[in-house]
Amino acid sequence: MSGAGFPEIPTLTLERAAELFGVLSTPVRLQIIRALCDGEQNVTHLLAQIEASQPNMSRHLQVLYQAGVLTKRRSGHQIFYRLAHDSQALVCRLVCANLEGGGTVFEVPV
Repeated sequence: MSGAGFPEIPTLTLERAAELFGVLSTPVRLQIIRALCDGEQNVTHLLAQIEASQPNMSRHLQVLYQAGVLTKRRSGHQIFYRLAHDSQALVCRLVCANLEGGGTVFEVPV
């Protein structure tokens, strides 16, 4: 049975969504995604915007990369990261906008 007019969602899709939400479950990772909404950046630029140690930042970037949220490319000694899909940033924006406005996670802004 579907709810609120939404079609049935296969269990495998729900499991993959739960995995993605697990990956996105830390504020630092959400800050990384927010920073990368402005375009590709290297670790140095991300560290200038996000309060984290370099090893901690690298760990979070690796988790996001392994989950398919980010892609990366090497240029000399630098590694540049970017969002793999804009839709993941959209999910973060929708949830944060609702929470910031005093709504709940399940409200869709109009």
